[in-house]
Amino acid sequence: MDVRDTPQQWPVLSSEDLHRDDWVMALRRDTLQDLDGQGTFSRLVMEHPGAAVVIAIDADGRVLCLKQYRHAARMRFVELPAGLLDGEDEEPLEVAQRELREEASYAAATWWPLTSAYSSPGLIAERIHYFLATDLTPVDRGDFVLRHEEADMEQLWVPFEELLAAVTAGEVGDGPLLIAVLMVRALGLA
Repeated sequence: MDVRDTPQQWPVLSSEDLHRDDWVMALRRDTLQDLDGQGTFSRLVMEHPGAAVVIAIDADGRVLCLKQYRHAARMRFVELPAGLLDGEDEEPLEVAQRELREEASYAAATWWPLTSAYSSPGLIAERIHYFLATDLTPVDRGDFVLRHEEADMEQLWVPFEELLAAVTAGEVGDGPLLIAVLMVRALGLA
């Protein structure tokens, strides 16, 4: 049995921009042809350039977490450093390194790619790339300025086993954090 995802594209008859501006995301409506050729249907698609997430673990086995307000969910989540790919030519590892520095003021000497996953492929084209970072050192943010929700972020160091327990108990709900923690455990990296 082949359980791998496979590329496929159904016929798109038309696309209509519902929202597009100078930011990296846009919303469009695609009209598709049924595979039997007898009908059409529409789907909303959130265009997204992708993102990178960093699970940074220090020499004591603690995970660098951030607490941040997310307006769409009306929640303050325990999260990991993460950010959007700013352009088509930006490599996910470069984004992960940038976000660790900008959001948390850390750099890592060792990086491992964990996986890549689509967050909700029925609606959004976002593909998130996950990395494990170790051998951490504090660094300056450079010219990056924390604004809006980021200006209110709280940094905390959580022992990996405690964070894993929070994940399995359903006490944290940020999808990228769950994926990163479970991948690190599944791969035997912590």
